Amino acid sequence: MTELRSSEAEAFRFRMRALIIGAVVFIAFGLVVARLVFLQVVRHDDLAAQAESNRTAVVPIVPNRGLILDRNGVVLATNYSAYTLEITPSRAGSLDDTIDELSKVVEIQTRDRRRFKRLMEESRNFESLPIRTRLTDEEVARFTAQRYRFPGVDIKARLFRNYPLGDVASHAIGYIGRINQAEKARIQDSDDEANYRGTEYIGKLGIEQSFESALHGATGVEQMETSAGGRAVRKLSSHAATPGDSVVLSLDIKLQKMIEDLFGERRGALVAIDPRSGEVLALVSKPTFDPNLFVEGIDVENWTALNESLDKPLLNRALRGTYPPGSTYKPFMALAALETGKRTASAITQDNGSWTFGGHTFRSHGDHGLGPVDMHRSIVKSSNVYYYALANDMGVDLMHDFMKPLGFGQITGIDLNGELRGVLPSQEWKRNAYRRPEQKKWYAGETISLGIGQGYNTFTMLQLAHATATLANSGVRHKPHLAIATMDAVTRERRAITPEPPVDLGYKPENVAVVRRALVGVTQEGTSTRVFAGAKYLSAGKTGTAQAVTIGQKDKYNASKLQEHQRDHALYMAYAPADEPRIALAVIVENAGFGAAHAAPIARRVFDYWLLGEYPSDEDIAAVQKGQAAAPIGKPRAVADVPLLAP
Repeated sequence: MTELRSSEAEAFRFRMRALIIGAVVFIAFGLVVARLVFLQVVRHDDLAAQAESNRTAVVPIVPNRGLILDRNGVVLATNYSAYTLEITPSRAGSLDDTIDELSKVVEIQTRDRRRFKRLMEESRNFESLPIRTRLTDEEVARFTAQRYRFPGVDIKARLFRNYPLGDVASHAIGYIGRINQAEKARIQDSDDEANYRGTEYIGKLGIEQSFESALHGATGVEQMETSAGGRAVRKLSSHAATPGDSVVLSLDIKLQKMIEDLFGERRGALVAIDPRSGEVLALVSKPTFDPNLFVEGIDVENWTALNESLDKPLLNRALRGTYPPGSTYKPFMALAALETGKRTASAITQDNGSWTFGGHTFRSHGDHGLGPVDMHRSIVKSSNVYYYALANDMGVDLMHDFMKPLGFGQITGIDLNGELRGVLPSQEWKRNAYRRPEQKKWYAGETISLGIGQGYNTFTMLQLAHATATLANSGVRHKPHLAIATMDAVTRERRAITPEPPVDLGYKPENVAVVRRALVGVTQEGTSTRVFAGAKYLSAGKTGTAQAVTIGQKDKYNASKLQEHQRDHALYMAYAPADEPRIALAVIVENAGFGAAHAAPIARRVFDYWLLGEYPSDEDIAAVQKGQAAAPIGKPRAVADVPLLAP
């Protein structure tokens, strides 16, 4: 009995074990089946995509950047292909050792190392970074023969930006540089993130920056089949990149270069505009810089030289240099007086050489008066007293309200980034500009010097040229712009950029005529008579001299006793021909002195170029650079006969 019970117990335990094992096996198979269903059905699409991505790699195809051309088709920015030696830091082991060994094969200078270190700080560790650019064929061959020694180092063919004319029009054209962290963050937050895959460069200044989206183009993709080790096996599909559009500018680059040459080593700015359309014909800021220095990353020596120079070559003086307009402001003050009814053209002001207000004496130029002065004579002879009295009668707010639509102290909206507003003073402006209560108050004596373009008035040459163009166009204001068309890189189709419609400021024609006649008088019997002697056209203009530092009322200005950077600025605003203007400009030569001696001669050569097709002689250019020429000297050349660059 005992044995029987033991056998039954053993059989029962066996059956239970079998059942448990069977259940475990069943559950295990159930889990496997469930997992297979989950993987094969539920996650089929996701896993298929992952498998495909392991098998394939999507490589971005960076588009060719569009060209930049002047109005005559001269190429201002282009591209060229060159070999670069690049290191992927995450795959290269010890970077210092790698670079030391590479330098035995390919020349690597100290500046190349510094630039690579800076790029390392700005980039991710797995990105390929150039240690040397523009390798020669011999250097490529030398490295290729020893490539096996350098894991993580490779040679790549890349497109590089090139500015064939060097420093000519550099502030207008701008430059490109490597995308920094701030720009990467901005791109990632925009709709263009996919379009910048594989792109390492972006527009940093000028047209390169403001027309980045058009110039960049559309990134293409190439799908490659890869081996388990990540090596490309074959191309599966490809979607070509779309090259960027070319941008056509209104600049005449030969005119631009001529003006830059006329400035010589002097600092300053000139903006020339077609008053009928707002097209910018020249946008000069001196000194300039070579944008090619920035393409691959500027080295420390060049950056220090540019950044620490007292001449500030990186400052775009045409857009960001703000200056008192001096006497070039007087024609606009005269128009304001007529339009607001504060003066008639025939009203007389007695100019005795000074004007006193509240016990303070405001001087006129020189120490002599002009006697009885009407509006015409006030502009032709540049009477300070006339405009001291007028400013007092108008008041700061009335002046502000009239000058604002002309663009003074306003953003003009030109198609370049970084434009400064300057200061067009008003009582409200002063309340917002200062903190202490006594500073916020506008004092009547502060109004007086505004009439002659001094005091708080500070404007850019773009604003002065814009206002001059509006006056030349009888009060019809066009928005200034540089880009006039884009051109498809494939079809070569040219698409005009439609400018904003003009705005008529509504001036009375008879009032505009009074001021314009006086501006012609300046060139015929006034301060710029000698400069325009013998001109084959009639022009209109106004000279100006603006203080760089304040001179006490009891002190007399003496340039020889001042440091060069403290001397007065020379200005000139003008347009031509006087009856049907086709060009208007504003020019400043910093710390040069009188506008008639230094600024007006540059304007004369610009008009001769644009209206007559005449290019100044080398002798004349040298004399203008030194402020030693009024009317042109030597025999002018035909513009078509002068090469853009010296052979």
